[in-house]
Order: sequence, then C-alpha cells, then structure tokens
Amino acid sequence: MGKIKVVHYINQFFAGIGGEEKAHIEPEIREGVVGPGMALNGGFKGEAEIVATVICGDSYFGENIEEAKTTILEMVKEQDPDLFIAGPAFNAGRYGVACATIADAVQSELGIPAITGMYVENPGADMYKKSVYIVSTRDSAAGMRDAVKKMVPLALKVAKGEEIGSPDEEGYIPRGIRKNYFTDKRGSERAVDMLLKKLKGEEFETEFPMPDFDRVEPNPAVKDITKATIAIVTSGGAVPKGNPDHIESSSASKYGKYDLEGIDDLNPENGETAHGGYDPVYANEDLDRVIPVDVLRDLEKEGKIGKLHRYYYSTVGNGTAVASAKAFAEEIGKELVADGVDAVILTST
Repeated sequence: MGKIKVVHYINQFFAGIGGEEKAHIEPEIREGVVGPGMALNGGFKGEAEIVATVICGDSYFGENIEEAKTTILEMVKEQDPDLFIAGPAFNAGRYGVACATIADAVQSELGIPAITGMYVENPGADMYKKSVYIVSTRDSAAGMRDAVKKMVPLALKVAKGEEIGSPDEEGYIPRGIRKNYFTDKRGSERAVDMLLKKLKGEEFETEFPMPDFDRVEPNPAVKDITKATIAIVTSGGAVPKGNPDHIESSSASKYGKYDLEGIDDLNPENGETAHGGYDPVYANEDLDRVIPVDVLRDLEKEGKIGKLHRYYYSTVGNGTAVASAKAFAEEIGKELVADGVDAVILTST
C-alpha cells in the first residue's frame, strides 16, 4: 500500500475563519492541510497525507444536516481517499455531533474508513460511539497534542484494516462491544480474586463496569402553593421573538434569561422557539405550548399560586452536553434561590 490519502473535516473555528459569527458558513473544500491537520500530518511521518480539508460551520451543519451531509459526501467522494478524519472536537457539542455524523456517513455510505475524536461527555460521542471509532480527548483544545498522539496510530490501523485492540489499548471511547477471549484463569476464579481485593481495600479493575447514574434527591413539597413564587425553566428553546441571544438550535453553548413583566400571553409577535429537534410550527403559533405563561397568569389572578417569577430561563436540550446542562443548572439555581423562588416548573418539548 502506498501513501494513505486522507480527507480531514474541521469547523469554521479551527479553519481560522471565525467563531460563532461565522458558524453559518456552508461546506467548502480546500486542497491540502488546514489548521489542526498540520499536527495530524506531522504525526503520520510520511505514512499518510491529508490531501484535502472539508470545512463547514457548526450552525449550518446542525440546521441543515441532510443537505450538509449530501454536499460533504460528494466532496469526499471526489477525492477518493483511503481514510477520513474529523476533528478532534473536544467538548464542543455541535462540532462533535457534526464530526461524528459525517464520519459515520462517510463510513457507511462511501465505504471509507473513518475516525474522529472528542471529549467523552460530548453529545456526539454518546450518539455515535457504537458505529464510529471516537478517540477520547480532553475537554478543550489545550489537549490537541495528546489527541493527535492517540488519533494518528488508530487512524493508520483503521486505514490499513489491521485488528483494533480494546478501548484501553487504542484510546477510543468504549463502544459497548464485548468479545470472547482466552485467559489462564476462568471467570469464577477472576471474580473471587477481585472480591478479595475489594474486601482488602486493594485496587482492582472490573471486567464489567456498571453505568454511573446521577441521582437527585427530591425536595420537600411546597408547604403553601398559594403563597409560592413559581419560576419557569425550559429546555424547549422558548425565546423572545428574534432569538436575541442566538441560542443554538442544537448542542447549545448558552442559556437565556428573559423578562415576563407585563406579559400574560405568548404569541407569534413576542415569542418563538429556537429548538432544532422538533417541528417548531405549533410552538411558534403559541409559545404557551412550551412554557405555560398564560395558565400561570390565570392561577396567579385566581390566588391559586403566589406569583409567577418575573424571569424565565431557557436553553435548547437537543444534543446539548451533559456537562453544559449541569453548568447551566448550577448558575440558574443560584439565581432562583437568591430571588426567593419557591418552586420551578421545568418544561421540555
């Protein structure tokens, strides 16, 4: 096999085009290496070469997935590469989803081996780890050197069709695939050995790690709902008309805080949804379908609740990283407590 031909995919930021203000750019292809491709090319040490770089804005990809996929697949097909690499995306949610989506499409529709890289909590990892080799990276571009060191060997193995080892050996995110293998000790003996180590407080590594479920203890019931201040928090993308904070339709990197003073009803003139994960038609006709401002105003007037909190908080849950959602919740929670809110109505889609 001669030198391996590689096509690399990156977003507008890593291409040096711009940040969020350029996230809408449509797919384009450039000859040779751009941005982080230089590090990948250096790591290949002559075994492979990036012949072209595909660039696409994160917002454009997220809002036009099918069109973007079709265009990018055609660009990749014209280059006839031996390997496709996307990213690494680290913890950038929309970028990670785009990298994993297009890597999966290149692999399944063009039959070209593909890999990508991102932080384990990137939504793209959870969506595609079973179908694409996703190298586990740090959560920011500060980990670029480490990411490249892990991506290059795996990429070369994938391109050559060599046997891929375990996630621990190769550095990719576990895919949930279990393989039979022969060992010098049978399962019962290994299990007893682990149990003895656990009882002695010694370190051991389980062969069947269990998922870590985050449990939240429920708060006590509100003592007197007729005197309670109730706030609305939503992941349904409810925003004032025009989406003034430009909350992304997928993999949101922010949330908004909006004033409900003087508003008894939401309508097409004062509200809409920024969410890209469901049909927005009915929400845009009447945003009360996403956040029940009209009903809460009625309950307020009838004395059935104390009052509706002046501000509501909103983001888009579609593809948003768990780490981002937790960070939003911590900030919002502190503000609600400081404002004396007694209860929160959480709405989704």
